[in-house]
Amino acid sequence: MSNPIRHLTEAGHLGTFFIDGGWCKPDGREHAPIVNPATEEVVAALPLGSEADADYAVSAARRAFPGWARTRPEERAAVLDRIHALILERQELFAQALTCEMGAAITYARQAQVPLAAEHVRAARDNLASFPFIAARGSTAIMREAIGVCALITPWNWPLYQTTAKVAPALAAGCTMVLKPSELSPLSALLFAEVMDDAGVPPGVFNLVQGTGPTVGAALAAHPEVDMISITGSTRAGILVAQAAAPTVKRVAQELGGKSPNIILPDADLRRAVSLGVGAAFRNLGQSCSAPTRMIVLRSQLEEVERLAVAAASELVVGDPLADSTTHGPIANRPQFDRIQTMIGVGLEEGAKLIIGGPGRPDGLSVGLYARPTVFSSVHRNMRIAQEEIFGPVLSIIPYDTVEEAVDIANDSVYGLGAHVQGKDRRTMQMVAAQIRSGQVHLDYPDWDPNAPFGGYKRSGNGREYGPEGIEEYLETKAVLGFYR
Repeated sequence: MSNPIRHLTEAGHLGTFFIDGGWCKPDGREHAPIVNPATEEVVAALPLGSEADADYAVSAARRAFPGWARTRPEERAAVLDRIHALILERQELFAQALTCEMGAAITYARQAQVPLAAEHVRAARDNLASFPFIAARGSTAIMREAIGVCALITPWNWPLYQTTAKVAPALAAGCTMVLKPSELSPLSALLFAEVMDDAGVPPGVFNLVQGTGPTVGAALAAHPEVDMISITGSTRAGILVAQAAAPTVKRVAQELGGKSPNIILPDADLRRAVSLGVGAAFRNLGQSCSAPTRMIVLRSQLEEVERLAVAAASELVVGDPLADSTTHGPIANRPQFDRIQTMIGVGLEEGAKLIIGGPGRPDGLSVGLYARPTVFSSVHRNMRIAQEEIFGPVLSIIPYDTVEEAVDIANDSVYGLGAHVQGKDRRTMQMVAAQIRSGQVHLDYPDWDPNAPFGGYKRSGNGREYGPEGIEEYLETKAVLGFYR
């Protein structure tokens, strides 16, 4: 079995940052515990960076930018190809790290967290091959050029996946970067830095600084030599980053919170729609910003939906994340576990109908941050559990009487990241999708698409990741008039 702690310790990388092509000791003197959520044991100590560490990394990225921006797309594609191959080669080590640092069930880490992260790199490489960095518009040349030094701030819930979703398109665009992963799930980022080193990424193009948002994140957001910030995190964190970035007028791309609806139309196959809907809501134990945690169903079908939802939730196996039989491990960290428990209590206080789950750990689990998959029914759209992002295995079933009302409920949110629509009539689903105010809409549980732009309306953020749009986010537009005379 691959042990990420032992691997990083033996490599000498566990207490270091990766800056300017080398591993270095941090300037900061503070440390944070790395806690395995399955056992609640401290497995290592993480050094936290300082403003000086952030400045050092930004300076390295600034020096490397002119050279990297001038490389041919074919050269950058070759680097991405090596990164992709190395992630797949080391996928078991990455999977073990994800299980250790944020509790992902090992089967889910192997089947989703790691391979989907690798797909972001492959997609960026393939899109780079045909990306129009220069195009003619009459006699004017429209040029797309790398924006510069980028600070990339990633979350704890999909650590490797969100890292590659930012790093790969930034590299493809010709940018240099400083990555600040969440201090709550830092191991996979260290392993990724090893991949970048071994893939031959030139010194200074990719830099890694661990640390907290208020220190390293704030320093990067305010730094005058950073041209762009891309953050995935809570809406509150996105606001703070945007405020810190405002004085230097840098671009800020934000992928933030969500409270995604799942409209089950009257003609839907209820057995399939509800079963897959519960699975989608509880994907990654509900710790996904786009998880469809509001299931909107026809009132006359509510009783049948409840029965199917209980059956689907009962099939989930919560337990030791290293066991192959486990489908869902622990919640990633103590603050999030406490938040989930609080919101389950809120649902009970609000009078929602609890049909499965509830507060506390599942039976037989007395140690570890394990939560009970919970489903509330007869939820009113104005209840807190229907409006606030819980970020855990809590599903709200909300009844409707007309399709128009279902769409209105779906849009009754400050968020607009993702949405789902289930039914048999394709044209009806398309019509409903067109009325939903969100960055993505999934019809009839389609396959994941790494080229489908991902991002939000409203307080779910701005900008897009994935596909060609993900590369565009890291580019400036220059018009050169008279170029083609």
